Amino acid sequence: MRTVLSRPDFRLLFGGLLASMTAESILLLALAVWVKDLTGSDGLAGATIFVILAPRTLAPLVGWFVDRYPRRPFFVATNLATALLLTPLFAVRDAGDMWLIYAVAALYGLSNLTVGAVLSRLVRELVPPDLLGEANGALQTARQGLRLIGPLAGAGLYVTLGGWLLALVGMLGFLVAAVVVGAPRAVAVPGTSSAPHTPPRSSAPHTSSVASAGGAEHRPRWPQELAAGLRHLAGEPALRRALLGYGLGSLVMGFTESLIFAYVDRGLGREPAFVGVLFTVQGIGGLVGGLLSAAVLRRVGELGALAVGVALFGPAALMLAYPNLWLGLAAVLVAGLSLPLTLVGLHTLIQRRTPPELLGRVAAAAEAAVRCPQAFSIGMGALVVALLDYRLVFASVGVATLLAGNYLWRGRHLSPPSEPPVRPSVPAQRRAPEAEVGARARTPDPLRRS
Repeated sequence: MRTVLSRPDFRLLFGGLLASMTAESILLLALAVWVKDLTGSDGLAGATIFVILAPRTLAPLVGWFVDRYPRRPFFVATNLATALLLTPLFAVRDAGDMWLIYAVAALYGLSNLTVGAVLSRLVRELVPPDLLGEANGALQTARQGLRLIGPLAGAGLYVTLGGWLLALVGMLGFLVAAVVVGAPRAVAVPGTSSAPHTPPRSSAPHTSSVASAGGAEHRPRWPQELAAGLRHLAGEPALRRALLGYGLGSLVMGFTESLIFAYVDRGLGREPAFVGVLFTVQGIGGLVGGLLSAAVLRRVGELGALAVGVALFGPAALMLAYPNLWLGLAAVLVAGLSLPLTLVGLHTLIQRRTPPELLGRVAAAAEAAVRCPQAFSIGMGALVVALLDYRLVFASVGVATLLAGNYLWRGRHLSPPSEPPVRPSVPAQRRAPEAEVGARARTPDPLRRS
């Protein structure tokens, strides 16, 4: 991690992202707590996360835009727009204004999807292939580390001063990110021009101009361009297995967004804001997982790291099936450990197995392929938590994610670990025999000093 952070171009991007990730860590849980406080409903609180994830269905369109425009200006404009869209939160007063929170959550989900797709391209352009895992690990370490203070701070700010301060802090974070990343040469590769880089056209039919029978050229129709990312994901064996296994796991992982409120309320008998404490403990596990992710990636490869991350969610969910404070803290710690391993494995696999001119569409399509099942399960979780015992649902989630992790692990040969870089060795010049004898005679023997 120290190697990639020593690069000035990546370090500036990393600094800007710290500001936006801080705003994100404060807002996500606090919006759900806000809804819970206004309505008293666990299901409606969990549905806030569903609303944030629902815009993932627009991923092909978002990825198409990302691939068509320069990355840095697009990143800056998206952060400025995110700061602006938080302003309706200042008007929320009571349960009748809950639709404003949901509207902001939906727009925030769309902007978050856009930033993720742009970020994949920026990291790919700034970092050499052998450092991609380290770069993704650094970003996930920072993101998960912020869970140590972000969710608890967000819940505390809401309880103490109300939702308007949350909106203000979030706006400042996204504005700072736009300023830092938008600064001149903030993401320019050393030795190159700071002008936006236009990726070369691929020779694949879905991205290049194709000569017609009359000698003219034409571009693929826009529906074909929109679907290019999905076609690449379906055609690459390692990516296909990754998304199938992780997508199946996400079908049940989303239940926990609503279950955690029921766990705190019915199981532990505490106020909704206590969820912030659990998320803070989860951040400790996430910080450890982020620090370990690059090493795990080198050991078992991208699919292997993804498998370990998904499988670790299983015992965490099984422990949450029994309401006990200390067992619950251990469970969320393990869940936090699993998340960065999962994301670093998936993001690095996408970056290494995708042509640059398709990366925006592939990253957005992969996000949709994973998050849409999760959004569906969050929506179902809001209903399930009202109909079934939350302990039974937690146990079911644990078994399902263990099976998904096993499926991914059995396919790890599709993305074997990268070979460590080998430094070229320069053979030493051989001396003449008499020169070697003279050199030994002139060299003091260290043993004689003792």
